[in-house]
Amino acid sequence: MRITVIEHEADTGLGYLADWLGTACDVVRPYLGEEPPARAADGLIVLGGEAAAWEDEDYPWLPATRDLLRDSVADGTPTLAICLGAQLMTLACGGTVERGGAGLEVGLCEVSALPAAATDPLLSGIGVAVAIQYHRDAMTRLPEGAVPLMTGALYPNQAYRLGERAWAVQFHPETTPEIFASWTAASGLDSAERLNAEVEAGEDKLIATWRPMAEAFAGVVRAAAQG
Repeated sequence: MRITVIEHEADTGLGYLADWLGTACDVVRPYLGEEPPARAADGLIVLGGEAAAWEDEDYPWLPATRDLLRDSVADGTPTLAICLGAQLMTLACGGTVERGGAGLEVGLCEVSALPAAATDPLLSGIGVAVAIQYHRDAMTRLPEGAVPLMTGALYPNQAYRLGERAWAVQFHPETTPEIFASWTAASGLDSAERLNAEVEAGEDKLIATWRPMAEAFAGVVRAAAQG
């Protein structure tokens, strides 16, 4: 069993997922000139990044990544799309992504499960939880047939499922406190010290919430690979 991973930049990698998934990952780094494959392996993860999902001129691999996401959703390849990945999946499958009217959502933020999450293979049992956020773009219209799974106060579309095996999450279940601190350092946020401390203090809750989700996704990939 292998999972194809699209990494958009060096400081936005697998983080916790490298251990939590418990399986081999083939990491593709298009920012280093590696082309996204035409087809994913047994599963697909598309990570976050600084790009906007529509900035094809500045990030020329985005069209191929959207194609990969669209095809993976269509053929039932287990897919987990995170932040920018979620926005790319939304655009690829007919939804809308725009610059968020509420501005930057950053730090340790609360997300709440919607009714459909109660029976979802990945997100059942979560209820209200905290998650790391770092985005200013928003999924404002979900693709046709999407099942909304989680919501938040600033931006309502925080997670959805499309088909039986594709999930998009606006937040960052993979991100460690160290990775988050590298983002705030690069951005020069005035609130960086406070945000970093809140994320570090919430690490145990983050692990307890999102590790089971990652393990459940690996289980979906394993089941699909075994046919």
